[in-house]
Amino acid sequence: MLYGRKCRTPICWGEIGQRELGEKEIVQDTIEKVDLIRSRLKAAQDRQKSYADKRRRPIEFQVGDQVMLKVSPWKELPEELTGIHNTFHVSYLRKCLADETSYVSLNDIEVDEKLNYVEEPVAILDQKAKQLRNKVINQVKVQWKHRRGSEATWESENEMRTYYPHLFSM
Repeated sequence: MLYGRKCRTPICWGEIGQRELGEKEIVQDTIEKVDLIRSRLKAAQDRQKSYADKRRRPIEFQVGDQVMLKVSPWKELPEELTGIHNTFHVSYLRKCLADETSYVSLNDIEVDEKLNYVEEPVAILDQKAKQLRNKVINQVKVQWKHRRGSEATWESENEMRTYYPHLFSM
């Protein structure tokens, strides 16, 4: 009993009130229903593939092309995930469209012992006070090492004074 009604097993897949079928008819009926389910799943799969293929385009790279790759596949995995292979699929690559002047050479990039990118501020370019509803936050425009002039960022003055006090002694 399920919810006060008799459970329908594969033996009684027929409609309620329908006469009971013999063994051969049950097997034949089951095979037909499984084929119907497979055909409907195939149709749904083909429909979803056609939707996905509308936005997909073939990716072609030439030897020497600059490509972008998310860094996460190259990070060290924890001990419990050592069995996972650290390769990546070509779909993760994106063609690099940046101009040559914005490239940073690999020799100039500094990483710490955990392989995290270390970025150092070079100078403070500007200051401003940002008005919120109830308070004012002082901000400074910071020029970072290995970044171009247009990539200077606005940071909190308090945080910058805490982590980089040498910038304010000049």
